[in-house]
Amino acid sequence: MINGFQTKDIQTIRGDFPALQRLVHQKPLVYLDNAATTLKPTPVVKAVSDHYLYGAANIHRGVHHLSEVATEQYEKTRVTVQEFINARDKKEIIFTSGTTGSINLVAHSFGSMLSPGDEVLITGMEHHSNIVPWQLLAARQGVVLKVVPITDDGEIQLETVATMITPKTKLVSLVAISNSLGTINPIEDVIRLAHQRGALVLIDGAQAVAHQAVDVHALGADFYAFSGHKLYGPTGVGVLYGRREILEKMPPFLSGGDMIRSVSFEGTTFAELPAKFEAGTPPIASVIGLGEAIRYVLGHGLKKIENYEQQLLAYGTEELKKVPSLRFIGTAACKAGILGFTLGDIHPHDIGTLVDREGVAIRVGHHCTQPVMKRFGVPATARASLAFYNQEADIDRLVKSLHHVLKVFS
Repeated sequence: MINGFQTKDIQTIRGDFPALQRLVHQKPLVYLDNAATTLKPTPVVKAVSDHYLYGAANIHRGVHHLSEVATEQYEKTRVTVQEFINARDKKEIIFTSGTTGSINLVAHSFGSMLSPGDEVLITGMEHHSNIVPWQLLAARQGVVLKVVPITDDGEIQLETVATMITPKTKLVSLVAISNSLGTINPIEDVIRLAHQRGALVLIDGAQAVAHQAVDVHALGADFYAFSGHKLYGPTGVGVLYGRREILEKMPPFLSGGDMIRSVSFEGTTFAELPAKFEAGTPPIASVIGLGEAIRYVLGHGLKKIENYEQQLLAYGTEELKKVPSLRFIGTAACKAGILGFTLGDIHPHDIGTLVDREGVAIRVGHHCTQPVMKRFGVPATARASLAFYNQEADIDRLVKSLHHVLKVFS
């Protein structure tokens, strides 16, 4: 038994993902690009397909049977998400297009309530989606954007965070797990520090929810954002959790159908939460698929998943250390299953192309974290990222393919 999973369990799990059975360049696929998007298990694909095949009706507006069934499935997912992250109220769960959409919602809606000179604090390891919306807010309203530096290991220091939060700080927005470094941030401590000084906190949980249990109530998070497609679910759907008392005060972000109570040419009154922030026809099938993805993950146990992936990370770290000229980018003491690296002076794009010829899928580039690349003095990195359908044999294939790369460039 491997930290709660037996070998046969992993093979059963892998059987749920048809993509793992395919060949790439006549070789069995090794998929190590999970931080970009995860593969989808058959139950999720079936849930999405069944909606389109047997009842692709719109929700909330119809009184006919298909509409009622679709509405029930859609709202069932809201409850599933609520329980998944332990929110107090299902009305605190807002469906969006993804983490990017969720952060933009907060930047526009909550951000509209800020004044010139108010501060937003982020870190040096943020995804562009947690940088650019705040830069636009700063340009729009004179809000001051401040950045917590990161160490050579790819960590933030709590002492620095504490000194950078001032009475003018209205929001601290940071990633739970860095998508390019793998760093697991001490978000509970950051939330405590921010709240002591009267600031709110937004957590980008895109890389966290598939790999560790999340309890927004215990954390005390004010906002928490994540995407479906990194959680074995469909693309085009995500979640914004927000504390109800805060969401109630925020103005609508998008306007149109379903977010209104009444409309006249003299004025409009808005619907209550969560409809207030869900204008227009939502991605119904994707929301239904997200619910199925969460149930799939919970069925295997997040603690088991976390333990297993940590073992894979340890194995992968030790095996990659044996590859000549390999340099890790991101060596935090507390990491998730993300292995970013360079290989001598070989450009990461060449690494990615050559390992792909061996059937190994990794991500290469700046990973939408260009400031991180600048901090470590590299144009890009190669990144292998793990999921619980991966196995030690996948790491072995990656290592073998990297030796092939070195041979080509020798």
